[in-house]
Amino acid sequence: MTEVISTTIPGRPPASGGPGAGPGGAAPAAPPLQIVPLAGIPFVVAALVGLVVALAINKLWALDFFHVVSGALWTGIDLFLGFIIGPVLGRMSIPSRVEFSKRFMPKMVLLMPTLVITTMAAGWQLARHVGNLSAANPNHGWIVASFVVVGVMAIVALGILEPANLAVLFELRKPAPNGALIGKLMRRFIYTAGVTGAMQVATLVIMTKLASS
Repeated sequence: MTEVISTTIPGRPPASGGPGAGPGGAAPAAPPLQIVPLAGIPFVVAALVGLVVALAINKLWALDFFHVVSGALWTGIDLFLGFIIGPVLGRMSIPSRVEFSKRFMPKMVLLMPTLVITTMAAGWQLARHVGNLSAANPNHGWIVASFVVVGVMAIVALGILEPANLAVLFELRKPAPNGALIGKLMRRFIYTAGVTGAMQVATLVIMTKLASS
């Protein structure tokens, strides 16, 4: 007569049955991935309301605050993604990239468009407030150059980065995500962010020139 001995490994759930197991002993299905993290929406709303107030009162300090803080965050995040996260991601296995993307990409859906909007809106109003939009102003040429650079970065951020981000998230929601495709889209997202980060160095040169003139 043959004896069947059941063993379990400490710290590892049993293969079937047990608490939390689904029908037939299968593990419960993971909840679907949230493309837009609902917990972040109040922060976005607060930032946009603050921006509207700053534009309405048209005070130099408030406009400076939104433009400098949002622009610095936008620049720092782009540089960090392109030159720190990018090389690290390239050396990760495909399952690791998928797991990283699940936690990272939803946050970028809200963060980057918010930074782009607040930086550009506050920057335009700030230039208006100090008179740099006038063609007779000696800083007018620098302002036009900054608008061109920031405009290109905004097109890249909203026209390339955001669609790549959403494509990753929709792929991750599938029952069997394509890890190779996710890796390709993530590389596009990360390296494009690095390019825009490098372009932001030009805006830093322009902004420091304006601040010192």
